[in-house]
Parts: sequence; C-alpha cells; structure tokens
Amino acid sequence: MKRARLALFLLIPLAVVAIVAFIAHGHNVAVLNPKGLIALKERNLMVTATLLMLIVVVPVYILTFSIAWKYRAGNDKAKYMPDWDGHRALELTWWAIPAAIILTLAVITWQSTHELDPYKPLASTAKPLTIQVVAMQWKWLFIYPDQHIATVNEVRFPKDTPINFEITSDGPMNSFWIPQLGGQIYAMAGMETHLHLMANEAGTYRGSSANISGQGFAGMKFTAQATSQADFDAWVGATQHSPQRLGLDEYSRLSAPSQNNPPAYYALQEQDLYDREVMKYMADTDTHGMDME
Repeated sequence: MKRARLALFLLIPLAVVAIVAFIAHGHNVAVLNPKGLIALKERNLMVTATLLMLIVVVPVYILTFSIAWKYRAGNDKAKYMPDWDGHRALELTWWAIPAAIILTLAVITWQSTHELDPYKPLASTAKPLTIQVVAMQWKWLFIYPDQHIATVNEVRFPKDTPINFEITSDGPMNSFWIPQLGGQIYAMAGMETHLHLMANEAGTYRGSSANISGQGFAGMKFTAQATSQADFDAWVGATQHSPQRLGLDEYSRLSAPSQNNPPAYYALQEQDLYDREVMKYMADTDTHGMDME
C-alpha cells in the first residue's frame, strides 16, 4: 500500500509534465518551434533552465504531498522525530543542491547573455542583409536601403542569410518580435536598436508588437517570409518597379495613426528616410534644450 502511494506521488508531477508537453506539441507554440539560429538557442536555453529548476521543484512537491499524507490527523502510526530540526546532513543536502543549481544557472546565463547579444553580428559565409524597421501607429515599415525598396507589414529575406535589423520608432515605444526567429527588442523614438537574426528554413512566420502601444496594438502584426535567394531577388526586382513611391509625402501619410493595414510595397524614392526619422526626434530634443536655455 505504501509503495502504491509513493508511486502515485511520483506519477502526479510526471503526468502534469506529460500533459503540458502534449499540449505544447499539439499546438504551434512559436517559441518552442524555432525556425532560426537565435530562436533555437533561446529555446534550448529555456528548456535547460526549466529542467534544472525542476530538480528542486519536483522533489519539493513530492515531499509536500508525502509529508501532508504521512502526518495527517488520522495517521497515529507516524513517527515523531523532532531531532531532524538540527540534522546536519539533511541541512547540507537541501542547501547544497539548490546552491549548485543556482551556480550552474548563473554560469549558463552569463555565457548565453554574451552569445545571444542582439547587437552581435552572426557568423556566416553569406553577405548580411540590412533592413531598417520603423514602428508606427499601428503598423511596421521596413526599408531596404541597399535594394531601394520598402514595405508595410511584410518583411522578406533569404534563408540562411544574416539579417541586420536597424530599429527605431515614429511614435510610442514599441517592441519588434518574430517569435520563431528570435527574441524581441525595443523600438524607441530618436534612438536606434539592433537585432541580428537568421532563418534556417524557408517559410512564413508571424511577427508582432510585444509592447502595448495604444488602441491599435492588437492589430499591429506583420508577416516575415524567408525564401530562397532566387525568389528573394525576383521579389526585390518586382518591388523596385512598384507604382507606389515612398517619399516624404507618402511617409507623412503612412506615419498617421491607422489600424489593421494590409501589406504594401514601395519603390524607395528618398534614400535617407530612416536617418531622417531617427534625427527628427533628436532634433526636437536639441531644440527644446536650447529653448530652455
């Protein structure tokens, strides 16, 4: 009977883990289904950290239920052992194991923080592709400075190619995120952040804002498409001949708040739009400072 109860206490947490794993497997949980180099390393880091913490969590839950059952009011046969309060071997065990796990997590965190630095370029034989990102209300503008094109709410790039995202905001602080390719990074007006990602497989991936930014936040989504190099080159050629031109006037129209915008494609008319956007808010800050003086 005692063995059956012990087996039950062991099976309960294992069953919970199995159910969670089954649910995650049956649904496309983006961060657990990586399609990029960075996302894969981040997924492995999360799994490793979770398993390490379960070394403490699972035994604690097992002991909690076991002790509650053994020392219940109806069990008169439970042995009372008050001398365990100062048991050195037990004290050492339940302090040493968590301390070792914390030390291991600290080392892993230190290494992964430097390895997964979003500003760190990715090593590859392929030439990196630069894409400038502007978070607007409530849409995403992607500018390809070398290809002389721009898009709204859709970004394309070749697979197995490092992508250097240069990110800023024309409005509230936002957060750029493609879950299956890598972690999010903030977009801030008057500032520029960087994110280096690379897709290992061709496919269409969901992109979104990871920071609440007002009324149209829920619809601030975009698609990220990783294609072959040949398909990407053909798409760039077609977009360069788009009848829509992105100049200062069209940019001013785009920057006005709007919701649930469909993808749009532009031939780039002004090559320094992104730099103008970053400097626009910096210039306002400088002017404000001079006025205050």
